[in-house]
Amino acid sequence: MSNTLKVLDPAFQGVGQRLGTEIWRIENFQPVPLPKSEYGKFYMGDSYIILQTTQGKGAAYFYDLHFWIGKDTSQDEAGTAAIKAVELDAALGGRAVQHREIQGHESDNFLSYFRPCIIPLEGGVASGFRKPEEEEFETRLYVCRGKRVVRLKQVPFARSSLNHDDVFILDTDDKIYQFNGANSNIQERAKALEVVQFLKEEYHEGKCDVAIVDDGKLDTESDSGEFWLLFGGFAPIAKKVISEDDIIPEAIPAQLYSIIDREVKSEEGELSKSLLENNKCYLLDCGAEVFIWFGRGTQVEERKAACQAAEEFVSGQNRPKSTRITRITQGYETRSFKSNFDSWPSGSASTVAEDGKGKVTALLKQQGMGVKGMTKSTPVNEEIPHLLEEGGKMEAWRIDGSDKTSLPNEDIGKFHSGDCYIVLYTYHSGERKEDYFLCCWFGKDSIEEDQTVAIRLANTMSNSLKGRPVQGRIYEGKESPQFVALFHPMVVLKGGLSTGYKKFIADKGSSDETYTEESVALIRITGTSIHNNKAAQVDAVPTSLNSSDCFVLQSSSTVFTWHGNKCSIEQQQLAAKVAEFLRPGVALKHAKEGTESSAFWLALGGKQNYTSKKVTNEVVRDPHLFTLSFYKGKLHVSLLVEEVYNFSQDDLLTEDILVLDTHAEVFVWIGQCVDPKEKQNAFEIGQKYIDMAASLEGLSPRVPLYKVTEGNEPFFFTTYFSWDWDYTRAKVHGNSFQKQVSLLFGIGHAVEEKSNGSSGGGPRQRAEALAALTSAFKSSLEKTTSMSQERLNGLNHGGPRQRAEALAALNSAFSSSSTTKKVTPRPSVKGQGSQRAAAVAALSSVLTAEKKKQSPDTSPVASDSPVPESSISEAKSESEYSEVDEATEAKEVEEVSPDSDSNGGLESEQENVEDGDNDQSSQRTFSYDQLKTTAGKNVSRIDLKRREAYLSDEDFETVFGMVKEAFYKLPRWKRDLLKKKYELF
Repeated sequence: MSNTLKVLDPAFQGVGQRLGTEIWRIENFQPVPLPKSEYGKFYMGDSYIILQTTQGKGAAYFYDLHFWIGKDTSQDEAGTAAIKAVELDAALGGRAVQHREIQGHESDNFLSYFRPCIIPLEGGVASGFRKPEEEEFETRLYVCRGKRVVRLKQVPFARSSLNHDDVFILDTDDKIYQFNGANSNIQERAKALEVVQFLKEEYHEGKCDVAIVDDGKLDTESDSGEFWLLFGGFAPIAKKVISEDDIIPEAIPAQLYSIIDREVKSEEGELSKSLLENNKCYLLDCGAEVFIWFGRGTQVEERKAACQAAEEFVSGQNRPKSTRITRITQGYETRSFKSNFDSWPSGSASTVAEDGKGKVTALLKQQGMGVKGMTKSTPVNEEIPHLLEEGGKMEAWRIDGSDKTSLPNEDIGKFHSGDCYIVLYTYHSGERKEDYFLCCWFGKDSIEEDQTVAIRLANTMSNSLKGRPVQGRIYEGKESPQFVALFHPMVVLKGGLSTGYKKFIADKGSSDETYTEESVALIRITGTSIHNNKAAQVDAVPTSLNSSDCFVLQSSSTVFTWHGNKCSIEQQQLAAKVAEFLRPGVALKHAKEGTESSAFWLALGGKQNYTSKKVTNEVVRDPHLFTLSFYKGKLHVSLLVEEVYNFSQDDLLTEDILVLDTHAEVFVWIGQCVDPKEKQNAFEIGQKYIDMAASLEGLSPRVPLYKVTEGNEPFFFTTYFSWDWDYTRAKVHGNSFQKQVSLLFGIGHAVEEKSNGSSGGGPRQRAEALAALTSAFKSSLEKTTSMSQERLNGLNHGGPRQRAEALAALNSAFSSSSTTKKVTPRPSVKGQGSQRAAAVAALSSVLTAEKKKQSPDTSPVASDSPVPESSISEAKSESEYSEVDEATEAKEVEEVSPDSDSNGGLESEQENVEDGDNDQSSQRTFSYDQLKTTAGKNVSRIDLKRREAYLSDEDFETVFGMVKEAFYKLPRWKRDLLKKKYELF
């Protein structure tokens, strides 16, 4: 900006220096900081400004700036919020992406800050606040929409508000009902359950019943009957009536306009980055979203005028309320903005970012503020990523023709650029029996036929292992740390050994440069740790040398190791290891840079100059999660990519395919309930994403690509999430809604029942198990897919394992009839037997648990213990059991160890200790200076891996800028990054 803001509003002093959320409410046309206790409460008569500050892997700060407009706010207040947002962005050096948020049509990004939802409240500053705790309870009816973030809207409490397409929540004084429309989305039903739990805790102090009512299933003696009685009795409900709020803006081909003196003028020609001049403001109209782009040379007043012109442009065309308006400054364009241009060369993005940092720093110094987090990032120490567990079984094959050739152990780790390989690593991880890492490696000179064969054979191997392996496609030069770390060491050699490659170079008339022990070969060593200990053959000429690296030179029977003056001890050690790997038993001749013998230079063809520059690592970027879908147009099929903001494990919905892009690798995650045909296309979907991201974000077209299936996620995937390490979600079978029901009412309901004053006895457990047993023996034609909410609400404090088993048996009993599409189902004796066995096991487990409770010597099972896999597995579908002998199944069910639940609880407790949730550690506190790694002397009798846990709450918030609870909710990689930054790692 050529004209920075001269006077910063006092309310914005110190803004953007702390991670997390900051909120201001517009009061008398001025921004007033909102107390943290009020965060998430938005009054309909007010306007707000919300700043979200995040820190990337490179330690730089990123800003998302939102201004929220309540439906009853005045036009003047709304305008003030919009203008003040521009001023706040100016105070941040123009680095923020600004978003207009209209009540009821908020962006996914905004709603992700306030999970599971926001509930706008009546009133405001001008009309006076109506606090919920000060008024009598009022029965409210809400419509709940959204698969990952929820848009909750209050509708009139009347039957006419209901329809068959949506999910509704009826909040009464003593009970919360969730009504699932017959045509409602499964994922929206699951998300609504989270809202129900939120309402229960927030407005009922956790002391009310919860009921699920399914559209079209009336039982006058159950919760369904109670629900309809509140509406005056059951009667048919009408079809959904489309309102203005339901209108979704149509996407249109992007049209660019320039904004000069508040006049919007169309720009002609194909969209390209070169059209955007840095001394102008532009409007990019995409229909569903309108972007305002500020050139770096524009002044604050010009930007304010451009924003007003854009508002007039949108309102003048009668666009729907849900039309998004996003403001972007040059150099900080979002992916969704850049995707509308034919080309977007990366060029000087980094210099723009540094320029923005400098402006922010200068401005903050003018205002007398600190510049914490704003100055140029300090170099981050080399970080060893999560690797696969050691001690596993390694197998490798080279592709030759239409088949694969097994490699002997002494050759595993040698790769040729002209060949393709398949690598299978079998290892043990956590409580799972076996995990598999199955990769295809493609040499840069390999032929397409060999690549196709490698993919086909790898798919066959994966299918033989029931689809459990993490499958990867690795390209030479882009190997992931997890792949490289499998080999000790990994060496990439020239040429190829496959018949296809030999024929290819013969047909081209090229010379065969394939490595042999007799040839002259120069091997470059660049690795410094286990995850990058890779060596590669380069041209055997002096110009290939580099002072920053080590090399191995073989010439006939002589092998040299050459150490550059700037190389590390680790490289020298790896050079000796590589030489022994390639030429075992051969004596080495050591040559330090500047002391080379004539024989050394003779092997390279004579002494010449070479470089001493160190190869820089790629830019580190933050991970992003995306949902992918395909839009079938008249002429072609388009790939639609939508980002999942502030993502967590809960966003991995079992019906979806998602892409996790870390810039260093791309994962395609496949849910259990994804259509089998779509599962087969996982790599094609991932490659389409890579092709798109390569043109927009500079992603390498040969980035490692992994296929990960639900329940088989490796550590190097889960590290980007706050993960459920006891795999409870993966063990619960069914769709998103069924999983959520089991998690909330099966495993987690014990605490709720305690708060409701329910007894800890076992009669109701017996009733639950008997109900499941009865259902299992009923004819499949008489079964129904909906559970009685009386059973759900009846779960008590007796034990999560018993509840989960009864629910699993119940689910299994119902699934056989609900999943078949045949008019006349074929009865399966084995399937019914397995259901009966599961129900018997559930009943037996309940009775056994009750006996244990009556014994004073038996310790109660922890309420937060994970459910044993053996119990959850009984909920599998009938088809999965059809190949298993019924007697064997029944035996397996009866042999569930009563101690497995306790062990699971112990593992869960150990994980809590690791994540900083252990109460014992918090009893002893030390000062920040005592705990720092640079303190000189370690504090005795503490866990050095968790230094931060010994800070007092006050010191913790001072150092990290957040409370402990928020810190431990971060993914592990972010926690480690912050701990390193503050010398507590």
